[in-house]
Amino acid sequence: MDLVNHLEGRLLFAVPKKGRLQQATLDLLAGCDIQFRRETRLDIALVKNLPIALIFLPAADIPTFVGEGRVDLGITGRDQVAEHDAQLPRGEVSGVEEVMDLGFGGCKLQVQVPEKGDITEAKQLIGRNIVTSFTALTEAFFANLEGKDTAEVRELSTKVKYVGGSVEAACALGVADGIVDLVESGETMKAAGLKAIDTVVETTSVLVKSRNTKNTLVDLIASRIRGVITAQKYVLCQYNIPRAELATASGITPGKRAPTVTALEEDGWVAVSSMVEKKKIATVMDELTKVGATDILVLNIANSRTG
Repeated sequence: MDLVNHLEGRLLFAVPKKGRLQQATLDLLAGCDIQFRRETRLDIALVKNLPIALIFLPAADIPTFVGEGRVDLGITGRDQVAEHDAQLPRGEVSGVEEVMDLGFGGCKLQVQVPEKGDITEAKQLIGRNIVTSFTALTEAFFANLEGKDTAEVRELSTKVKYVGGSVEAACALGVADGIVDLVESGETMKAAGLKAIDTVVETTSVLVKSRNTKNTLVDLIASRIRGVITAQKYVLCQYNIPRAELATASGITPGKRAPTVTALEEDGWVAVSSMVEKKKIATVMDELTKVGATDILVLNIANSRTG
């Protein structure tokens, strides 16, 4: 049976084949119980327990495949979606629709120049050579600096050149006066002797769908992913509190919608369960203790479906 027949009737889901988003994406799929085995060197994997095919693509290509409706869903960077949309003809509506922010892979697309040079702001690069993998966003950025419409990029005095990789080496090799590249920790930038002087766009990973997809599994997968992300972000906090202090305690732990309150056998006391952001839990426990809460327990959430 050929590959086309294998894929017929399946939701096509594009995921990064390598790079900074890949492992977090694979962990997210595992949390959604999307079971698959990727054969060596194959860029298509059939999901065992759902009618889905995973298509492994470079993150930069995913918005194109989603936008043209070749695949139904995709995970990529918001920067890649913005670059794709910036290349569309004027007035054309993007075929890529963002479903949700996935909360990992956060970084910035920044203008960078040699640390020891005399350039301190982006407008000093007008008329000079810039190297980047994000030519459309970079041209739009410099068009704005030059006071030109984005449709007039051919008239830019700033020369924007495309390089697919190792962008940070361009200045050291004399190819460019500045670069526009992604900065996560900043270590690569510093190692290359560069400094950031402006930000073109802030980015994170996103789930996107084709605007024209009719596949009903899109909503199911989005719901599962949302549940996994919520579970990663929250813990369940349980405690006992005098009923007289319930309003105060509820203000400390309002929950996603409202705390769950249960009467205890001991008169005048209630038990409370509430979802709390993981990063705030230590402070929340301190505040609950101050208002008389006892038996405070914090439980991890394996998965969730919340409103």
